[in-house]
Amino acid sequence: MIYNQQHDICASAARRIKLLLLDVDGVLTDGRLLFSNSGEEFKAFSTLDGHGIKMLIKSGIQVGIITGRTSKLVEQRASDLGIKILVQGREDKLIALEEILAVNNIEKAAICYVGDDFPDLAVMRAVGLSASVPDGHPDVRSAANLVTQRRGGEGAVREIADYLLKAQGLYQALLDQ
Repeated sequence: MIYNQQHDICASAARRIKLLLLDVDGVLTDGRLLFSNSGEEFKAFSTLDGHGIKMLIKSGIQVGIITGRTSKLVEQRASDLGIKILVQGREDKLIALEEILAVNNIEKAAICYVGDDFPDLAVMRAVGLSASVPDGHPDVRSAANLVTQRRGGEGAVREIADYLLKAQGLYQALLDQ
């Protein structure tokens, strides 16, 4: 169950979403950065989130990632899930959003962005619907239209996926399959 203070406004915005954009660390993962002694990076992703992303893509809602870090793990996860929009190593996420808009025929009002920290705020303010996670920075949660109950890396993206699918009347058909 997602928390929001403006249910009617959020539901209306959710019906128009054609693209879900996600931050990685703190949204698709729990935000911890794990490294081995040799410098190898580790990340844990939720299978709930992965299935939610696949359901969105199957239903015609695109999914993309904008992240400030660069990681082969993120590239592999995106590929495994069928995510075609992947922008890594970008501290200025608003410029990354503009680049995505330039090559995709999507209006800002048709985008939902999920973030958890200050680098996400500009994009959250620019799009039609924004979301955060309960363990995100308090100012980011306050700026979000929606806040998930599940934490980043623990099914938060699945909550957003279910919310969008239900708002667009697509959820039950997926459940029936």
